[in-house]
Amino acid sequence: MSELFKNIQGDKKIWLLSCCLAIISILAVYSSVSALAFKQRDGLPEQIILKHGIIMLVGFALMYVIHRVRFTYFSKISVLLMWLSAGLLLFTLLKGSSINNANRWLIIPGINQSFQTSDLAKIVLIVFLSRMLAMRKEFIEDYRRVLIPASGAVALICGLILPANFSTAALLGAVCFLLMFIAGVPLKQLSVLVISAGVGFFMLIQIAGSYPDVLPRMATWKSRIENFGSAKSETNYQVEHAKYAIANGGLLPNGPGKGASRNFLPHPYSDMIYAFIIEEYGSIIGGVGLVLLYLILLLRSIKIATRCEKPFGAYVVTGLSMLIVFQALTNMAVATNVIPVTGQPLPLVSLGGTSTLFTCLAIGMILSVSRSVYDEDNPSKNQFKKEYGVA
Repeated sequence: MSELFKNIQGDKKIWLLSCCLAIISILAVYSSVSALAFKQRDGLPEQIILKHGIIMLVGFALMYVIHRVRFTYFSKISVLLMWLSAGLLLFTLLKGSSINNANRWLIIPGINQSFQTSDLAKIVLIVFLSRMLAMRKEFIEDYRRVLIPASGAVALICGLILPANFSTAALLGAVCFLLMFIAGVPLKQLSVLVISAGVGFFMLIQIAGSYPDVLPRMATWKSRIENFGSAKSETNYQVEHAKYAIANGGLLPNGPGKGASRNFLPHPYSDMIYAFIIEEYGSIIGGVGLVLLYLILLLRSIKIATRCEKPFGAYVVTGLSMLIVFQALTNMAVATNVIPVTGQPLPLVSLGGTSTLFTCLAIGMILSVSRSVYDEDNPSKNQFKKEYGVA
């Protein structure tokens, strides 16, 4: 065991944050799944939490393995995975498992485990885009060498995600836009990109109006936006009950296992787990505390990126951390009725299968880059240690 801890490298604070999120997840999921276990008849909370715990352990094992890999290898494999991800997304749209008119999942043969292909595609696109921006950094203002191929890659992946999952496509597109801005792509070019994307989406909506099969979930999107904030709407049923749970939570903790919303709140273990955590742990510890954990993760990642000698590593850390944190803030914004319902899980906290594994994969990549900052051959290591008091 001591040898294992000796081999754990990289930013220790990110390791600690990940462990804290995992512990919160175990406690919250175990407390909230009683209603789910009842619906499954033969299911028990212990069985559900055991499966969730195993997935979490596998995720941390994956995080450990990935953080030991030199981050430059991610650049090489991203080219192959980019095409593989696009193929999987297309196959999912055509042959994937459908839930609420959304083909998002593939079933992994042999283990009968659902696999949301967009989870893989998100990470691959960020890494591939980071590779492209880093390799063409000297020509960053040449739109033919940078903006056109970069926006083409983003349009390909986001376009394949969009028909089944608008919120994921929009979130991923926003992160890619910010990453290109951080890399130095001129704002004028990015403005043209945003306008072009807006016009393209408007045209797609017009086409879908005449041919509903093009965007089968457009009616759902329209309903959620139109009825946002309406207490009488069935589409806002989840958020209304989430607000009841938050109100019952108050400022101070009620205590683990005392959340009554598990009996009436839809998906208190996944989409609405943030509201359930607030009910049991209060707005200060459960609400603000969870926000701070994600913001600290973003802050640590940005500091690692600013000290990474290779642009590719800096872009990967920045992009992946923004993806995780923005998804978390989106989930929280839905639970508190700031934005319409999106269905985004809370990273590393919500009950999930492969989504948890891919979050651990992303954090492992961040840790891999951070490990290079601590490397003995890195001339900035001593300065980093002195500033942050790293032993």
